[in-house]
Amino acid sequence: MNTLNLVVVSAGLGKPSSTRLLADRLAASTARQSGADRVEVQVIELRDLATGIAHNFVTGFPGAELRAAVGTVARADGVIAVTPIFSASYSGLFKSFFDVIDNDTLTGKPVLIAATGGTGRHSLALEHAVRPLFSYLRAVVVPTAVYAATDDWGSGGDAHTDELPARIDRAAGELAALMDRRPAVPKQAEAVVPFAEQLAALRV
Repeated sequence: MNTLNLVVVSAGLGKPSSTRLLADRLAASTARQSGADRVEVQVIELRDLATGIAHNFVTGFPGAELRAAVGTVARADGVIAVTPIFSASYSGLFKSFFDVIDNDTLTGKPVLIAATGGTGRHSLALEHAVRPLFSYLRAVVVPTAVYAATDDWGSGGDAHTDELPARIDRAAGELAALMDRRPAVPKQAEAVVPFAEQLAALRV
């Protein structure tokens, strides 16, 4: 059975939050459009890791919960990263989590970026702040970024208004296509021991 691992990183601060709601909609659409037999979705709520992230910056060592979250991202076939926008950029918690991750972890990994905010004026933050962050980490960022302002959800908090559902499906389809085409991570080749070292070991 072909199983893909989709990891959702949500930096929403409330519970519930519009950031998590957008993340869930994106994950559901990605799973629906994937050609894999099964898509396993794992959600990392950064609000639950805030203390661990702060301790990591002070001590230089991640705690067990933070280490597990970083490992989950490393094993993902695709990542959905969603942040609230504050002062025209990503949240400090969002940036701090990706600062913890090794620079090579996201290399070649498909990533869908998305954000939420109170007004549509912040939508360009995805292009001038969030996309460059993941480009620096050498991730493969899907062309369509999804921004959801308060008005996009409608008065009842429903996404089935305006064009948000179409943007969600378009971005999720791009991520699903990249995940479906992504080759399996090759097994690490065994280290070759030079012949001289093998002879030296036999003489001991």
